[in-house]
Amino acid sequence: MKVDHFGFSNMKTFKQRYLLADKHWDKDGGSILFYTGNEGDIVWFCNNTGFMWDVAEEMKAMLVFAEHRYYGESLPFGNNSFQDGRHLNFLTSEQALADFAELIKHLKRTIPGAEDQPVIAIGGSYGGMLAAWFRMKYPHIVVGALAASAPIWQFEDFVPCDMFMKIVTTDFKKSGSNCSVTILRSWDAINRLSSTGSGLQWLAQTLHLCSPLTFEDIPNLKEWIMETWVNLAMVNYPYASNFLQPLPAWPIKVVCQYLINPSVPDSMLIQNIFQALNVYYNYSGQAKCLNISETATKNLGSLGWSYQACTEMVMPFCTSGIDDMFEPHQWNLKKYSDECFKQWGVRPRPSWIITMYGGENIKSHSNIIFSNGDLDPWSGGGVTKDITDTLVAVTIKEGAHHLDLRANNALDPTSVLLARALEIEHMKRWIKDFHDNVRRQP
Repeated sequence: MKVDHFGFSNMKTFKQRYLLADKHWDKDGGSILFYTGNEGDIVWFCNNTGFMWDVAEEMKAMLVFAEHRYYGESLPFGNNSFQDGRHLNFLTSEQALADFAELIKHLKRTIPGAEDQPVIAIGGSYGGMLAAWFRMKYPHIVVGALAASAPIWQFEDFVPCDMFMKIVTTDFKKSGSNCSVTILRSWDAINRLSSTGSGLQWLAQTLHLCSPLTFEDIPNLKEWIMETWVNLAMVNYPYASNFLQPLPAWPIKVVCQYLINPSVPDSMLIQNIFQALNVYYNYSGQAKCLNISETATKNLGSLGWSYQACTEMVMPFCTSGIDDMFEPHQWNLKKYSDECFKQWGVRPRPSWIITMYGGENIKSHSNIIFSNGDLDPWSGGGVTKDITDTLVAVTIKEGAHHLDLRANNALDPTSVLLARALEIEHMKRWIKDFHDNVRRQP
């Protein structure tokens, strides 16, 4: 495995980190599998994308994992990258795609044998969106894309804004008979308990929080708990994993064991909520207290993502408290925009992604596999039906967030084995077509 940086010598350039593995690469008739890095440290994504390593030999592939600008170590302005709007101006998906295109050109120029090789883009989540968009925008550079758990339609009003949280709720409903009802009841319990000073103190102690609570902290506390349930839905894998946090197999089932009875008194309900949260935050038993400003691994670049969410990645979310297990919350673009302006001095452009990448109007493209697991809340904004015979949807029953990109595991459900087999079949066809075309050229 080679770790390298790439940049130009002229002014205003930055070093972009990428990882390269060529153990199984065949200069004749092989391929290049290119991971379109998303919002975080590329080494972490590389370690959580076992699928590419598993298929490298079969595809005779060189593996390349490219880090996204402004994440990990690829910081255009070093420590000043997040200083202000002037420095952050260059953090966009389209610039990231241009980086990937430049990097591939650089590799083809500098690695003997790479020039005549087909490149396939692979990514999950935001990286999956980038993989799909990369194929759409640069069809002369990548022959196809595997876009896993890529919610390319989670924008504007393509899908109802409550779809995401409904799927989260369904996951909890499936995993324990009263689980989602208990969570729904917990919000009012928190509201009642936090109405007095002694109640706030009791809440902080019972939830083993790292710092005391004030009344102003309660919205943050509730958001932190809500995000925990969302993250559990994303990483509800059939085996023990360490993606966002170290977790047991089917973590929601483990969590729901503590949330059996919604009718207990408030104090008991919150003690049970703590036990459930503790599965997510302290499965390894190492945590001394729980920090409400952290919900996932530090490998994710939450700062950069919050800027992107305030500019181009504007995804409307809402809850009703009727069809889901959350407090009612309407999507309010003006409020969202004001919060963005307060934090970053920018206003979101909710329609720009559609203008840029076509929204639902993508029939003219080809060779993209969209894979989604039915347990994954992001599947609501994903492509789950074939659009043409080369824009294909693969649905994974009992699959959470990009389960198909994870390494083979003895506990994998049959659905993910079938999905991977289908993905490999498509990719082999793209590789063969590419080499056949090269041979046909005079």
